[in-house]
Amino acid sequence: MAAKHIGILTGGGDVPGLNAAIKSVCTEAVLRGWLRPGTSEPSVTGILRGWKGAVHMSKEPPAAGERPWTLPLTLDSVRAVDRTGGTFLHSSRTRPDRIALGDLPARLARREKELPRVKGREDLFDVTDEVILNLKALGIDALVAIGGDDTLGYAHTLSERGFPVVGIPKTMDNDVRGTEYAIGFKTALSRADEFINRQRTHLGSHEMVGVFRIFGRNAGFTSLGTAMAISDIRSVIPEHAFDLERLCDVVKADREANRSRYAMVIASEGAMWKGGRLEETGPADAYGHRKKADVGQQLAGEITRRTGLATRVQEITYDLRSGDPDALDKMVATTFGAMAVDLLAKGEADRMVCIEGGSYATAALPDPALGARTVDVASCYDTERFRPVFSGRLGRPVFF
Repeated sequence: MAAKHIGILTGGGDVPGLNAAIKSVCTEAVLRGWLRPGTSEPSVTGILRGWKGAVHMSKEPPAAGERPWTLPLTLDSVRAVDRTGGTFLHSSRTRPDRIALGDLPARLARREKELPRVKGREDLFDVTDEVILNLKALGIDALVAIGGDDTLGYAHTLSERGFPVVGIPKTMDNDVRGTEYAIGFKTALSRADEFINRQRTHLGSHEMVGVFRIFGRNAGFTSLGTAMAISDIRSVIPEHAFDLERLCDVVKADREANRSRYAMVIASEGAMWKGGRLEETGPADAYGHRKKADVGQQLAGEITRRTGLATRVQEITYDLRSGDPDALDKMVATTFGAMAVDLLAKGEADRMVCIEGGSYATAALPDPALGARTVDVASCYDTERFRPVFSGRLGRPVFF
């Protein structure tokens, strides 16, 4: 049966374009006549703070002083949101099938002895059944989850338990399995391009090597995509343990060939040279991720030690998340939102809207056991030149 009341949430890191997708879902619901009874407003409920909201929400009104966990969406509330970045539904990195006691709402914490534990982790609970009960209590027929591998991985888990979910991929890393493009990627590349090009005057003034660290824990799409736009920057990515001595030689030659006497390298946060090790620090989040040590600082230190050249390290990370989406991300996000409603109208679930072969398509929600999508080094990355491969691209996707 087609959904009539849609729940929608955003999970994980924010990216520009999320609000455009939310607005599109609301607009399409109205066009299909899916309205809240007695109103001309969309039958769409925003779930605040991602999967955390799905755990905490209740049909009962919030207690005094408690923040709400849901927001009935209206045409007025979404009218202008597509012009801005971030997510007005807010976000979190909660994972309901691996949640700590301290992250449970009081009503569930009081029942901790009844709740199922995660196998091998007595300190973690699986409250997926409670999430389904919460959704049904609010009369939600199906859920649209907007997120990256982690958020959509849990969406797959929820769908396997019997609740209809459609996914919309978003991430600056562009590493969601099953799609060539995720919301936020193009804006991230544009921001990185602008940021790095502004640094040229500084680097040239001081005859330095610029080392730029960018997002990309497991996949090098953002680093490599930026290098596709900037012809004189070298790129190192997590998928290939690079030859450090070779990179130093290339960077030194780049600087000598440049009449302004500077060179540039962009490193994914998960990149590392052969024989090197990137330490992880701090506690793991709900999805098992710990913070990685700063490869930019380590790489800059090695370049200076091996070549004698001065370096300047720059972070291009959270700035990429901030601000408004560019035109392409708004176009894709709006189309993805409409496609998600199309799937729900057909009664299809456990699906993700996507781009495949350069065209809009759908795919299965990503299985978290398969991990992130990664760069095909053989066809996309020149390991000797530390550059993207531009030859042999006929018939291949624009965004890898």
